[in-house]
Amino acid sequence: MKKHKVFIACDTSNLRLVKKIINQTKKIKELNLIPKFGLQFFYSKNGRNFLEKFKGEFFLDIKAADISTTAESAIDSIKDLKGCRYITIHAHGGLEMMKAVKKKAREINKKIKILGITVLTSLDNKALKEIGHMRSVKQLVLRQASLIKKSGIDGCVLSGQEAKIVKKKYKNLFVVTPGIRLPGDKKDDQSRVVTPRDAFVKFKADAIVMGRSLTKNNIKKNIQKLIDHLNQ
Repeated sequence: MKKHKVFIACDTSNLRLVKKIINQTKKIKELNLIPKFGLQFFYSKNGRNFLEKFKGEFFLDIKAADISTTAESAIDSIKDLKGCRYITIHAHGGLEMMKAVKKKAREINKKIKILGITVLTSLDNKALKEIGHMRSVKQLVLRQASLIKKSGIDGCVLSGQEAKIVKKKYKNLFVVTPGIRLPGDKKDDQSRVVTPRDAFVKFKADAIVMGRSLTKNNIKKNIQKLIDHLNQ
């Protein structure tokens, strides 16, 4: 049976805590657990050096968004991070930016998957209107997914609420779903939230991102809760 792929968000600048999260999750046989490092850790004093020496694969969630030349240069600057297997860019950077990033990534490391961030899971229809978007979340995500597909990058990041329809339309896109909470957990700063089981079974995500539901308090107990939940 194929193991569920779960990216564990190491959302901290505390190197000791990051090492604890990695040590307590790397030997779990029931799941394919991969650490995900975001801006907080990557920008921290010790984060960049840690990732340069990291033994194993990881997800680098830097959400690059800039003019094509700058985004391409940003990707080139991480060529020393040999364990990087996934990296995020914002779809709203545009088609040409995504194409440029894809080309550069293939040059430096053919194993890297480029994932396009669509609408952040902290946003809802009201928030989009405040920004100035006239489309609904679902409409905007579908539009962004079409550009992601056209650009040739590997996949997209979107909430479970949009995952199924995108996966049905673009079967070959690697779909990653954040905004994941175990039943009974607080939403915190997320708006479009689903459970791990729903993300995989109901909405057909290829992988999920989990942070606080796994890393807060007792990590091993939280991992077991996740396994039990997925086995229901």
